[in-house]
Amino acid sequence: MPLSKLSGPIGPMIVALVLAIGLYAAPVSAQNQSGMGQSGTGSNPTAQSVHEQQLLQELNKIQGRVSIPNTAAGLLEQPQGRDYRDFREGWLVWIGAIAILGMLLALAVFYFTKGRMRMTEGYSGVKILRFNWFERFNHWMTATAFIVLAITGLNYVFGKRLLMPLMSPDAFATWSYWAKYAHNFVSWAFMVGVFFMLVIWIKDNLPDRYDWRWIREAGGFLRNTHPPAGRFNAGQKLIFWSVIIGGIALSVTGVIMLFPFSFTDINGMQLAQYVHAVVGMVMIAVILAHIYIGSLGMEGAYDAMGSGEVDLNWARAHHSAWVEAQEARVTGRPATTMAPAE
Repeated sequence: MPLSKLSGPIGPMIVALVLAIGLYAAPVSAQNQSGMGQSGTGSNPTAQSVHEQQLLQELNKIQGRVSIPNTAAGLLEQPQGRDYRDFREGWLVWIGAIAILGMLLALAVFYFTKGRMRMTEGYSGVKILRFNWFERFNHWMTATAFIVLAITGLNYVFGKRLLMPLMSPDAFATWSYWAKYAHNFVSWAFMVGVFFMLVIWIKDNLPDRYDWRWIREAGGFLRNTHPPAGRFNAGQKLIFWSVIIGGIALSVTGVIMLFPFSFTDINGMQLAQYVHAVVGMVMIAVILAHIYIGSLGMEGAYDAMGSGEVDLNWARAHHSAWVEAQEARVTGRPATTMAPAE
């Protein structure tokens, strides 16, 4: 019987029932045909959908097309980004904490067990020029720039963990904003300083015959001895080359990050961040040791970069070969032959 022939109140009820059955049966049938239905538990419309992990396994990166000049904006997701996030939030924190806190702890233990390295012969009252004005200016410019870079760089890793709980979110955001600008602009002074350090001091930091003995005796720190050394001893040479090699690594990777995607792709950008972060942490630890020896750890050492002149007895104790060479230059006589390094 046609539905149009039904009359009375039962007619509309039958029509509504037929429509309800049709609306329910259609999607169930379609699900069963496509394998998406789940018997007895309802339907799961995403059972056959492609999962994100499957896409990441099939593709090196998920990339779209953009019409703006910045083609890098078309990159939506790539697996290496997760690796870097894990490194930044996990391994980098531990590397920085172990390197910096470990160095501070070692210096503290050394100071309280061995004390300050004193001048055994006392002050002679005679001064000898160790560093001229330009050497001292370049040293302090580079040192100041490095301290700014270290503080602002550590804020990137530890700021939200250590500072933000002590500050309001707005105050921390403002500090981080200006810290970023300070890091970017002061970095140029650091790069210039590293370049001039290499030019003016490389000749005095090449290996010589005194280095091995100095290393064997740990510079006299352990036994209060004074092994012979030229203008720079083996320990200072290690710090010099750490600053030069580390400074070059920081400079190159820093420029890559200052001008993103100008020199490399996303993988190169992430590699630059890995290198920049790890080298920065190691250099902070090295410079902490350098600061300790040049100030608290050794009596008379600060004068070298303070006034530029050091006491003659201090110079003879720590750089005897260099003093003899200076005296020979003044008197015109050959320097006294030093005891050969064993």
